[in-house]
Amino acid sequence: MQNDNNMAKKNIHPKWFKESKVYCDGQHIMTVSSTKEKLNVDIWSGNHPFFTGSQRIIDTEGRVERFMKKYNIKNN
Repeated sequence: MQNDNNMAKKNIHPKWFKESKVYCDGQHIMTVSSTKEKLNVDIWSGNHPFFTGSQRIIDTEGRVERFMKKYNIKNN
């Protein structure tokens, strides 16, 4: 009978940082857990148009208007 403790490989997992700092445009924005000590991101929920409410629909060739009319959706 084989011992289960000898089945797992040792020293195969990367080092885990409990307080990794996340930076966007050089500014510290949040702290998370990661395998890297410092993370640099281009986009996060604080500057993404979908989450900030500044997202706009670009209407090309009246497609949005046709969709709204087809499904009887009133424009706000």
